[in-house]
Parts: sequence; C-alpha cells; structure tokens
Amino acid sequence: MRPQPEETPEDSQRLLAGRYRLDRQIARGGMAEVWLGADTFLNREVAIKVLKPHLATDPILAERFRREALACAGLNHPNIVAVYDSVEDNGRQAVVMQYIEGKSLRELLDRRKRLRPLVTIHIGIAMAGALDFAHRSNLVHRDVKPGNILVTPDGRFLLADFGIAKALTVVGEDLTHDNIMMGTAKYLAPEQVRGKPLDGRADLYGLGLVMYECLAGKVPFLGETDADTALARLQREPTDLSHLRPELAPELVRVIHKLMARQPEHRYATGQETADALTQAIDAQNNHTTSLTPPSGAASPKSHAPLNQVVERRERPVVQTEQVQELVDDVSKKVKKKSSKKVKRSSSSSGRRVPHTTKFLTLVAVLLSVAVMYVATNGIDTSSFPFIKSSNTLNSGDGSLTISRIMSFDPNSGDGLENESGVWALNDGDPKTVWSTDCYANQFFNDKKFVGVIVQLSQASKGILQVGMQNGPWSLEIYTARDSAPNQLDQWGAQVGADYNTRRGVAQFVVAEQAQFVLVLLREIGMSEQCSQSNPYQGLIQDISFSAS
Repeated sequence: MRPQPEETPEDSQRLLAGRYRLDRQIARGGMAEVWLGADTFLNREVAIKVLKPHLATDPILAERFRREALACAGLNHPNIVAVYDSVEDNGRQAVVMQYIEGKSLRELLDRRKRLRPLVTIHIGIAMAGALDFAHRSNLVHRDVKPGNILVTPDGRFLLADFGIAKALTVVGEDLTHDNIMMGTAKYLAPEQVRGKPLDGRADLYGLGLVMYECLAGKVPFLGETDADTALARLQREPTDLSHLRPELAPELVRVIHKLMARQPEHRYATGQETADALTQAIDAQNNHTTSLTPPSGAASPKSHAPLNQVVERRERPVVQTEQVQELVDDVSKKVKKKSSKKVKRSSSSSGRRVPHTTKFLTLVAVLLSVAVMYVATNGIDTSSFPFIKSSNTLNSGDGSLTISRIMSFDPNSGDGLENESGVWALNDGDPKTVWSTDCYANQFFNDKKFVGVIVQLSQASKGILQVGMQNGPWSLEIYTARDSAPNQLDQWGAQVGADYNTRRGVAQFVVAEQAQFVLVLLREIGMSEQCSQSNPYQGLIQDISFSAS
C-alpha cells in the first residue's frame, strides 16, 4: 500500500472498540485503510488496518479479514510485522498491528532502481526466514512483493500484509479458491497463474522475483496488461541475471534462478533451504567482487600483497553494512521529517519499536565475524545489520585515553547529520567495517562542499590521529576544539592538518595542542561501486584511532 496524504478520522474523539484511537491515515489499499493510532490500554503506538466501509457489508470479505488477523496473531517472528488484536466496531473489522517506522522496499526501489548484491542477499535471507516460519505455521503468504517488505531506519527487514494469506490445511469453510488468481500479477508463481493448489514454494518464487528486481532494476516478466504479465512466466524463462549484472557471482545467480523455476519441485523446498543457499552465496559474491578489476587509481590486488589484505578485509563484511546503510539513509530522513507531525504521546510508549531481543544482539556480534551467515540461518534473526554503537574502545599510547564517541558532521544539510547510524564502524576496532558518506553526483559533495565526523576523546590530549581511507582519491582536513564541538565549520578555528591521496590508505595527523574534539573533514571523495551511475561518488572511512603523546 502506498502512502497517502494525511487524513483525520471523522470522529477522532471516539475510541475504536473502546480502546484504540485513530490519529491519522498513513496508507490506503484496495480493501483497507491503515491508520497510525494508539492503544490507550497499553499506551503504545499501533497501526490499525480498517476494512473499507463499502466492503464491510460483504460477509465473506469481512470474515476473511478477521481470519487474517487470527492467523497472523500467532506469527511471532522478528522478520514479520506483529498482529496484536482483531476487533469489530459498528460492523467494521479492524486489525491492530505493530507500527513500523520506515519505508517499503517498493519505495526504495522506485528511487534507487537497483541494489547491491550483498544487501539483496541479506533481504533474501531475512524474508526466507520469515516465510519459513509462516509456512511451518501453516500459512502461505501469496503476495510476496517489494511493497510488502518494510525497511526500518536501523536496517531491519520485515514481511507485512498477510491480507490474502491462505492456510495450507484449511479448518472450516475456505473463503478463497485455488482457481481464483490471488496476488499481484508481477510476482505470481506459475501455479498461481494456473489456479493450482499452492504451498510455500509459491512464496519462494515470489521472493526470487523480488531479488531479481533488486539486482536487475526490473521484473523479468512484464506485459501490457496484468494478464499478459502473469502469463509471460508460463511462456518463457527470465533473462539470465548474469547478462544484466556481470559482477554477480554465478552462485548467487543460480540461487535466484532456482527460486524462479517454473515447476515447484525444481525450487528450494523450504525457506530454510533458501536461506542456506543464500548464505553460501555470500562468500562467493565476496570472492567474486574482490577478483574484479579495482577502480581507477587503485593497484591490482595481485601486484601488492599488503594491499590485497586491505581489499579482502574491506570487501568481505564492509558492503554488508555500507550497502544497507545506503538503503536506509532515505528511511531515516523520512522518519525525522515525520517526527514533527506526530501526535503527542506519552514517553512510556515503548511498544513502538521491536525489542532488541537476545537473538538480535547475538546476530549483531555474529555479523561481524566470518561465520556470520552460518549461524544466522540456524534460527537467529538475520534481518538486521549492526547499526549500534560498539562498546569497544581503541587503545591509546598510555592505555588510558579512549575515543568515547564519534558523531557525523554535515552542517549544510537539513538535519546536520551524514549517515549517523553508521559511525559506530569507525570506533569498533574492526578493520573490516567501514563508515560511508551518502552517494553524490560529483566528488565535492554537490552544493554541500564537505561532510565529516567529529571524534570526541575521553579527555583533552595531544597525540597522533590516524584515518584509514578505503577509496580514492580523497582530501582530508583536520580541526580541533578543547571544550565543545562547534556545529559550524567557521567556528572551529584554524585548520591543523590536511592530506590528499589518489589511492586508499592511512592518513596521519599530529594534534599538537590539547584537544578533546577533532573534526575530520572530507573535501573530496572518489567513485564507489556501491553507488549508482547518477550519484557515483562516496567517501569510505575504515577506522579512526588516536594515540596520546
């Protein structure tokens, strides 16, 4: 469902079913409207899906709507939007759900067209886990598409809208029929088009189409009408992904094409098998990426052993973080813009966000290791990426000084931030993780001229600042402050250091005066494989360290 202009309910003072307050409409679909509201009993934000008035008199639709809520209420999974309650009010059915701040994958694809391989893999693993859980809970989703995949500002992926889900084993009267084509034409499995009985493999076909679109920038089958689009998959095979994206590892291409096999028996049998196959494709994609010709200005990894080590450290895990950050930057900006419009609520409304469960925290640690995906596909939540501040600190020369905090610096933007949720990577002591800027049309940050990060030390000190740059060319400037970090560049005073290079490498600066805050300013950045052709420039910083003198 696409976002609609905000509306207010006709009777905003009356509580739905005596409990739920409707604040503003946030989406509208063919059958229902979705409202942002509040559960006045539990004092938390919720999304309330209300059957449209003209459909409320249809007993079959109303009952199907109610059964959806009952079925989904049992789907307690970190990659599935939670359903809290189902109510009826004045003859209208309503479903109360977890409120997710963010955007749909459809919105992000409309903006970005194509995604990077590793972030697509992680979306696939998260959705495969969600579908596997739904299938083991006796439900087929039947409408897996980018519009039903939500992306949160902290990089989680959730499957939403079980509105036309169907039980694998029907209890009571079946309110849908196998010979009726349900779903969205572009993402239907061949057996859905034929009106055949379905199982979970139909959802896996839809997932394959979603991943194909993420990588190719378009769906493999598209006709002049919905019927033509649906029938096209019965008449031909999709264009080979490797022809559209030569940088894709053959192993990844094979997984996606197997998901899109015409016959269900030729696909993976379960979501778990799909997640396992995608897991194995991660190493293949990393190896395939590092074997490609490096960008202009970088020497071949084969010719310099030390550089080869740097490239391997960068490529294996970094894009897992950087590519998804490129995706969620838009989500974060949208959430910030909406915050001023939100209805005032109690500070105790902690139900708005998904709890950081033990499984999620375990995944964060696992994602930073080589064995990340093996563990992730054995029941751990694989939806999230490690967008949290690391508790690690970097050792200084005397063992007592630490970097206590790093903040992004972008005074020329509306919010003053640049990829704030990714700065943890600069202070985790792990050379495999990287902080990135947004992607820009030119190497000088378009009209902004610069962005940077502010390093806060645990105490004022002199010393050596080292900055590891992962792509070139780059131009850095260094500024310092003693007592506080100014929010404008001209308030920082005189520049205390500068460096430039055409290749990736480490820049070293002497901080000769006592300072507790150091501004690392990027004036020029190089091209990045993680960006689009229209905005190809991006700065990548591996780590920042400070040694007291």
